[in-house]
Amino acid sequence: MTDAADIKALKATLRAEARRRRSAQADKDAVSRRICASVAARPEFDDARTVLFYVDHGSEVRTRSLLDEAFARGKTVVVPYCVGDDLRLFRLEAMSELSPGAYDILEPRPALRALADRHVAPADLDLVVVPGVAFDAHGARLGQGKGFYDRLIAQLRPETFLVAPAFECQMLDAVPTLPHDQPVHRVVTETNVYPNDDREPQMDADKRGW
Repeated sequence: MTDAADIKALKATLRAEARRRRSAQADKDAVSRRICASVAARPEFDDARTVLFYVDHGSEVRTRSLLDEAFARGKTVVVPYCVGDDLRLFRLEAMSELSPGAYDILEPRPALRALADRHVAPADLDLVVVPGVAFDAHGARLGQGKGFYDRLIAQLRPETFLVAPAFECQMLDAVPTLPHDQPVHRVVTETNVYPNDDREPQMDADKRGW
């Protein structure tokens, strides 16, 4: 049986390859807009009232157009910020409230984080737009390797939907997983939606933390 050390080593290799592919993706802005439009057309996005978005950084799928769409539809827009090894959640009212934070990712300005009415609990989320370095067609996710989103997802309500925007080049035949790894319900690329039959992948209850 492959042990945890072997899986971690394989993940590191796959992560490096997926990052290389993602960095080489042409026309990232235009392709990202297509992906975000596809996410916005999904019923799970339309039905959600409170949505957590990652704010794109580096070569990730750009999410700004999706945030704009959420604001336009009157949704409660939530973004994360790092505190130690965990993500905290902040209700965002305008993109101007963001500034570079941990890992140079845009986060709520420090002065705003003290506002109690802007704090959001994981249980309040209806939909999470999840980042990732690579995915497979069953929803397995390869993250940055620090476990921020795995820990957050374990705190969500069972019915909270998880959707991941990704470039098609980020899709792998299989993503190796460990017990703490959290899958997503849907991966949306510029050419496909996974799983493409609209049935949610079966999630092991222990893997989701419930």
